[in-house]
Amino acid sequence: MPPPRDTPVAQALPLPRCSPFPGADGRRERFELPAVPSAVATARGRTGAWLSHWGVAGDARDAVLLVVSELVTNAVLHSGGERVVCRVEARADLLRVEVADEGDGPGGGRTSLVRADDECGRGLLLLDALASRWGVVSPDASGGCTVWSEIARD
Repeated sequence: MPPPRDTPVAQALPLPRCSPFPGADGRRERFELPAVPSAVATARGRTGAWLSHWGVAGDARDAVLLVVSELVTNAVLHSGGERVVCRVEARADLLRVEVADEGDGPGGGRTSLVRADDECGRGLLLLDALASRWGVVSPDASGGCTVWSEIARD
């Protein structure tokens, strides 16, 4: 069933030519999507295409795709903003993912209030289990937030 006409659909764009950013020992990509449910699949597909292009496979690839899905889902469901910005970087020893939204700032990034049998709210628990390190950056109380994570390469 197609979406209603007034609902924006996140569209994947063709992958541009890949080149290292100055000063980086790996590769980076950044893309923006509307904050709609279809953005989750688009972000996952686009990130997967970049990871393939960079030769990233195995458990690290799977972890990055799951983290991207969880973070974009959180941004779409909880930010109330109009867009989501994703950044993915492949370094020699790790993969870094950042998802920024336009919401009212972080909700505290709490993982301890969620029980294992809860149907929702386990995204940050997954992030905590998959990432070597992660955190939340908020420029101010009303400037949205960026959730970042670093995942060790295979």
